[in-house]
Amino acid sequence: MQDLTRSQKARVAIRSFKTLANALALRGFFRPSGKMGQTLADCLLTLSPEIYGSMNDPRIVELKGLEYVIDRLPKSIEQATRLILTDEEQFGDKVFEKVIPLKRRRSCYLISTTEICFVITRGLSEIYDILTHITFLNIEAKKIRNRMTDEAGNVTIEWNGLQETVQNIDHLDEQQLDQAIWNLSLILGRSYHETRQSYEHFEKNKSLSNSNNGLFNIVYHLGNRVFREKQSMENFLIVYMTPSLMNVISHQHYGQKWSDDIKKKLMDLGLQQRPLHIISANLHSVVNLLYGYAAAQECRIQPGNSNDLLYSFIQCIRERSNEILNYAREHGLYELPDQSGTHIDCQVIDTSKLVSVPMHPDLEFNFVDTPDTQPVILVMDYAFGAQAFEVMDCLLNPWSELHKVMINVASISVMGKAGILSGNKGDIMLATAHVIEGSSDNYMFENDLVQGDFDKDMEVYAGPMVTVLGTSLQNRDMLLRFQSSWNNIGLEMEGGHYQRAISAAIIKGHISKGIKVRYAYYASDNPLISGQTLAAGEMGPEGIRPTYMVTKVILEKILNQLPASESTKNNEQNSVAIARNF
Repeated sequence: MQDLTRSQKARVAIRSFKTLANALALRGFFRPSGKMGQTLADCLLTLSPEIYGSMNDPRIVELKGLEYVIDRLPKSIEQATRLILTDEEQFGDKVFEKVIPLKRRRSCYLISTTEICFVITRGLSEIYDILTHITFLNIEAKKIRNRMTDEAGNVTIEWNGLQETVQNIDHLDEQQLDQAIWNLSLILGRSYHETRQSYEHFEKNKSLSNSNNGLFNIVYHLGNRVFREKQSMENFLIVYMTPSLMNVISHQHYGQKWSDDIKKKLMDLGLQQRPLHIISANLHSVVNLLYGYAAAQECRIQPGNSNDLLYSFIQCIRERSNEILNYAREHGLYELPDQSGTHIDCQVIDTSKLVSVPMHPDLEFNFVDTPDTQPVILVMDYAFGAQAFEVMDCLLNPWSELHKVMINVASISVMGKAGILSGNKGDIMLATAHVIEGSSDNYMFENDLVQGDFDKDMEVYAGPMVTVLGTSLQNRDMLLRFQSSWNNIGLEMEGGHYQRAISAAIIKGHISKGIKVRYAYYASDNPLISGQTLAAGEMGPEGIRPTYMVTKVILEKILNQLPASESTKNNEQNSVAIARNF
């Protein structure tokens, strides 16, 4: 039989991981150190994701991957022996401590020092994400455990030193800290410099947001947990998934409530007849571009002082978000914090209120003084993976299923960050199609954004994008295969799911066939280049220019286009039916 190529093995590993995760959700529980857990670990080791670097080397603990995972899991995850994945919040705020990871919007509850509950509101992608991170942690925990004892089974001097450090962590002077980091580097198989960097990463996040217990505690408790597992089955880490979890995931429970809240808000504001432009993006760039110049006058730069006036201005107003928001609330901005559990906050912007608002000279917006036809902009925060289908599918449903009153959606724009395959961090990608990894689904569309819309000195790539199963479920060989066979320019997690919902809404007659769709991404990483993966850290200030350039182009398209055609407008007579429904 012909041997599989490395990219084929990677695809089999991803398919197997996904199948096992679905099966485990139906089964209801598994032990990461048991047979099923080891099978998941084997899939991840076969895949060998770029983001997890040296995970496959048994001599070395993968520190950058550890930073990435801990930042996306709740504090004290290293001490937990019982993890429960459930479908809805059943916890009063005064009963259990609610903890939200630093870099992943998910609600978790600390039941005890060893038991954590994850509330799954973002669909299967969230389950895959959690299981991937737990599997990675268990792989690294076993490496740490192997460094606890020598060949004779005796606890090593280094491990005794780590235990003493953990017990006295708050009383170490600078010299003792250096010695402790050196000792820890021997356990981890890393250099002193690498260990020091990770120590500082965790300390910084701990001081800013109290999101972790520090590198010493994390390493000690991970290794100690596996050591206790060897002593008794009762000490095994076990992951539970409640029986009702899978029932809720596929029935759009959260997405429906989320979309109902938005439609009610539009109704309450009297904006239901106006052309609606949906933007999936962060919750600061649209507001900053539309209101920043008027609100933060001290940041206005005189012409001639900079070759990049708009982006220098944006750099200046980054620390003035409260000032800008207060001004925006008085000029057409309505905030809609999430109440559904989706973790997707929204903003509604009535552009008819912007006619008298001064704009930055570099912005070419055309505000016509006809309030009834001025666009309404709905900015929705980022969805997570397959959750994008649920929320967009529900949002594009008619105002009233009974009376089939359609929403007047004029355009849908998706602006996000993604991995790039053909360029570098900070470049821009325009999708011409979405290929969903692990399935035969692929979606072609006409992107209303083209390379000529952007500054000439910005690197802009146009081509198909692959929608991946998860940030951790990919590797170099598979991505190179996508690049060569599908001509993919990048990878992301939501675009294909958004387009699936948009195509479905067109087929069902819920939105016009002529709706404008726009997909633009800025490159947050290049997983094919060492040191440029997501685990390497945030982009920082270098992400300002591509983010705001994409935002600027999208807003220019929305605010400078002709009024919506009669075919996409709601009839006046339907407004009564809408009001009755709410």
